[in-house]
Amino acid sequence: MNPRVSKVYPLDNYKLKIEFKNGEQKVFDVSPYLGIGVFKELANKELFSTAKENLGTVTWQNGQDFCPDTLYLESTTA
Repeated sequence: MNPRVSKVYPLDNYKLKIEFKNGEQKVFDVSPYLGIGVFKELANKELFSTAKENLGTVTWQNGQDFCPDTLYLESTTA
């Protein structure tokens, strides 16, 4: 099982700086998902900036979230 999210910071260009519970810090790029289904809503910068940690993953004000495994495996080292 991959580590879960402990903190998240929305960055410019639809990226998230994520701190994981194992101490690693990584950057996840949301932009490739912005043209897909429900993730299109996250193209709204105001909404995107509402990203927060919730139950070990990242969620937004509208209820969107990502699988914590995706966040860990698809992120790059910060």
